[in-house]
Amino acid sequence: MYPYLRMYKEMWKYKGAPKLGVLDPHISYHRIWPQDLDPWKELNNGRTLTLFDLGRIPMARRMGLDKVLAQNGWGLTVAGNSTRYRRRVTVFTRLRQVSRVIGWDARFIYMEQSFWRDAQDGDAECTAQMLLRSAIISKGGMVPPAKMLAALGADMPSPPLPDWVTAWIAADALRPWPPEGGNLR
Repeated sequence: MYPYLRMYKEMWKYKGAPKLGVLDPHISYHRIWPQDLDPWKELNNGRTLTLFDLGRIPMARRMGLDKVLAQNGWGLTVAGNSTRYRRRVTVFTRLRQVSRVIGWDARFIYMEQSFWRDAQDGDAECTAQMLLRSAIISKGGMVPPAKMLAALGADMPSPPLPDWVTAWIAADALRPWPPEGGNLR
């Protein structure tokens, strides 16, 4: 089940937080609970994606995106992602999440999110990182990010997308759609 109570807690926690610019990072903290674990007693890969939601949603609200979406009848959807899992995370671990917009193109907004476990010596260790492609949608189809940014009052060009992001975009464009094998029985 989706962790609605945690989502509402995050929204409440950042209700009075300073407004963010489009490229400003949102930092949040999350505790791993028993219901977040898989049978191997570590953070479930699907729950990791859900916990990333708990960073993106308050980030969008702090930017004022929630109001722009509501005023225009638009929605926000995940249109693709790539996630790296690098360190085991177990119950009661406290993670710092960094969520940020990297840039955009004519169709999508690209975000990076990561989880960090702080060490006793002050160093932080990244446990997971996700590259996410998001789309603004309407009844008429996709809304260009430039139109959304103008409505947000942030009419500006995208910073150059990093090479690793453009390589992911190019590689993802090579994937067949619909996937092969759909008629296998």
